[in-house]
Amino acid sequence: MFTILKGGTVFAPENLGVQDILIAGQVIANIAPAIKPAPEYGKTQVIDVTGRRVVPGFIDQHVHLLGGGGEGGYATRTPEVVLSDITMAGITTVVGCLGTDSITRHMAGLLAKARGLELEGISTYIYTGAYEVPPPTITGSVRSDLVLIDKVIGCGEIAISDHRSAQPAKAELARLAAESRVGGLLSGKAGVLHLHIGAGARQLTLIFDIAAETEIPVAQFVPTHINRNWNLVNEGIRLTQMGGVIDFTAAAYDESGQADSLTAAQAIKYCLEQGVSINSMTISSDGHGSLPVFDGNGGISGLQVAKMTGLHAEVKNLTASGLPLSEALRPVTINPARILKLYPEKGVLEPGSHADIVVLDQNLNIEHVFAKGKWLVQNGQAIVKGTFE
Repeated sequence: MFTILKGGTVFAPENLGVQDILIAGQVIANIAPAIKPAPEYGKTQVIDVTGRRVVPGFIDQHVHLLGGGGEGGYATRTPEVVLSDITMAGITTVVGCLGTDSITRHMAGLLAKARGLELEGISTYIYTGAYEVPPPTITGSVRSDLVLIDKVIGCGEIAISDHRSAQPAKAELARLAAESRVGGLLSGKAGVLHLHIGAGARQLTLIFDIAAETEIPVAQFVPTHINRNWNLVNEGIRLTQMGGVIDFTAAAYDESGQADSLTAAQAIKYCLEQGVSINSMTISSDGHGSLPVFDGNGGISGLQVAKMTGLHAEVKNLTASGLPLSEALRPVTINPARILKLYPEKGVLEPGSHADIVVLDQNLNIEHVFAKGKWLVQNGQAIVKGTFE
C-alpha cells in the first residue's frame, strides 16, 4: 500500500517548501515537488494536504505509561495512558518510565504496556528504573536490561534534589551513570541516565561533581523538569555550556507553591537569548504523571495530572513568540531522536525514515497523524483506538 501526501509545506524539521511525500509501508520512500501514483506498483492513496504544514511525529521522552502519582495515597494514583491520549497529541514515539511508585507499578508491567501500545500502532521504548537508587530492573542490573531487552534505551527517572528521592550519594549516582553508559555501548543504544530534578537546593550539583571527578561524559545525563524555577534554568544553561543537554517539562508547575516555574517555551526562549543552542534542548510531557503541590511540611496541598498535549502546545507557544516553526519543532523531534539514538529513523522526514508524520492546519492545529505509515488521526479525530477504548 502506498500513500502520497500531496501539496503540503514540509518541515523535516527544516523548511523544504511545498513537497509531496510518498509513503511505502512503514517508511518514507521519497520527498519531491510532484509525485504521481504508479499503478504498476499497486494501489496508491492520495491525500490532499495543500495549505498544511507537514512535520515529523513528536517524540515524548518522558511518559508514565502505567500512570504515576500516589504521593497522596492510593486514591491519587493516576490512570494508565491509552493510545488516543498519545496520537491525538501528535505523538508517534514515547519513552515510558516509572516514578515515585515502583511498588504498585513495576518494570515488567511497564514493558508489557509498551509492547501493547506498539502493537496498537505507535513506537515505544522504556527506561529501566524509577526514583530510587538502586533502581528496580527486569534482569537484575541496568547494564543487562540495556543489553538484553530491546525496548530499554536508558535508565530513569532517577530522582535527585527532591524530598521523594532515595537521597543517592555521589558515588552511587556515578556508578549508575557508568552502568547506563556501558550498557548503552554494548547494545548500541543511548544508555542515558534520565534524571528527575526536584526543587531541592542542590539542583544539578551531583551532575557537575561527577562530570568534574570522573570520565563519564556530561551528555550521558538527561536532567528533566529544568523549567521548575529560574535558578534551575540557569543551572541548566551552565550544563549546556559543558556540552550537556536539558529537558523541559511541558506541564509547567512549581511543587513548592512559589509560583516561580516557567513554561517550556519561556525557558527555551530565555536560554536562546543566553546563547544556548536549540539543539541542546528538548521538551517532554511527563504525561499521566501526577503534579503534586506540597506545603511547607511536605504534605500535599494540590494535585493535577500531566496531559500529553503539552508538546504540541509548546510548539505553538514557541512559534507565537517569534521562533520559526523549523526551530520550534526541534525540541520535540530531531533533538530527542539524536539524544536517544533513534535518528535517522525517528525525528525527521526524509527518505528511509519511519513515516511518523503530523499534518498541521494553518493555525498549527493537529489535523492528521500517521505512525509508521498508518493513519491514526484523521481530520482531528482518532480513527484508530486502543484495544479497550
